[in-house]
Amino acid sequence: MKTIKSILIAATLICASAVSTMSAQQAAEPAKQHEFKVAIGDSVMIKRECQQYLTGERPSVWVWDKVHTVRQLGTKRFPDGVLLMNIYSWMCEDCLIPVNNNKALQDSIATAQADPAQAAAEEARRAAEQARQDSIAAAQAVADSIAAAEAEIAAAAEKAKQDSIKSEQKFKHNYDRFTIGVRGGAAGLLHSVINGNWTCGFDAMLDLQYAHYWAKDGRPVDLGIIVGLGVGYSRSGMKAAVDTAYTVNTVDGDINYNLKADQVKEHDGQIQLEVPVLFSLIHDNGLFFNVGPKFMLPVYTPYDQTISNPQINAYFPEEGINVSNEVITGFLKDDQMTNKGTDNGNQFSINVMLTAELGYEWVLKSGNSLGLGAYANYCVYNSFGNSTKAKSLMDVTPPSGTGVASVDVLSATKTYADKLGYFDAGIKLAYHFNFPKKQYKKYRDSKLF
Repeated sequence: MKTIKSILIAATLICASAVSTMSAQQAAEPAKQHEFKVAIGDSVMIKRECQQYLTGERPSVWVWDKVHTVRQLGTKRFPDGVLLMNIYSWMCEDCLIPVNNNKALQDSIATAQADPAQAAAEEARRAAEQARQDSIAAAQAVADSIAAAEAEIAAAAEKAKQDSIKSEQKFKHNYDRFTIGVRGGAAGLLHSVINGNWTCGFDAMLDLQYAHYWAKDGRPVDLGIIVGLGVGYSRSGMKAAVDTAYTVNTVDGDINYNLKADQVKEHDGQIQLEVPVLFSLIHDNGLFFNVGPKFMLPVYTPYDQTISNPQINAYFPEEGINVSNEVITGFLKDDQMTNKGTDNGNQFSINVMLTAELGYEWVLKSGNSLGLGAYANYCVYNSFGNSTKAKSLMDVTPPSGTGVASVDVLSATKTYADKLGYFDAGIKLAYHFNFPKKQYKKYRDSKLF
């Protein structure tokens, strides 16, 4: 209540100051040209709704029903004012009613002047009505002032509340997160094969990661470091033709072998471990980008292959004899035509890869978040070393005392690959456990909504 009274007193002082300033300005201004509808000497009456002289004073009750004579038109202070002789006060011309040519009005005035009692009664009625209207107007003005003050107080309280909430939401906290992610897509060993090429395969991985993020007021991007462990399976393949020749020395003399096959198809699989060290960016709108190195180690590398139309020829230079597809040259058994093994030569080869991830994440009601994005890994270094590259895919052991040769089938990757690399790309889905959850969610909500 004290606040409301203070506001009302201040408003009254401001209004009084404004009226005083306006009057001073009007007094200082030169008289303006004004076209009057009345002339000096005319008889006029003051309208009931005019409640003030131009000087600001309120007229007495008796002046409204009295005929006044115009004494002067306009002055420097009141250019459009009319000076009334009987009361010697300035009134606005719009507040005056000319009575020179208004016979009905003159008759009414004459009647009122002829019957003083009736005139007094009419005057009392008009005064009571005016008092009632003034009371209603005053009450309404007080009610409006109180409502305006209450609205202003409520608006100030709401603004203070919003400012407090914004101040609390604006403060950004550093936070940690633990992530469980699954990903899958295309993958392959990048074979470097003289007589063949590689074929694309697939991968499926599980990622367990930990990250710490640094947040700062006024900066829309949070900076973080991600470390973790990934485990999964990938599979790819290669195709190669076989056309090799080599010489085997025996006690009975040399044997020149020539080995051919129309095509060898091999699928290479590997269970692999990955250790990432990534630099991460998360924008307030939910976009994220991760980039950095990743170390990958194959721990189990099974393979399978199919050989089409193999041929083994042996030439005995001392005898000048060429033997084709006979037992003495060696031959492949049926189960060797679709060979399987557990080591394609890439086992325990260290890969250094460059990793990139891009996507979007949604903040959940729990304070955790769900992310969806694309990833790509590309090998920039591989420690693969081919110790059997000089040998053929089909390794022939010459006949001994039994006169029968034998053939062993090796992995095409292990035999023919000059270099190996690794790549994969696909889609990743991740669930992030954010700590502290409430602070992280409150900050993100204030930015997203």
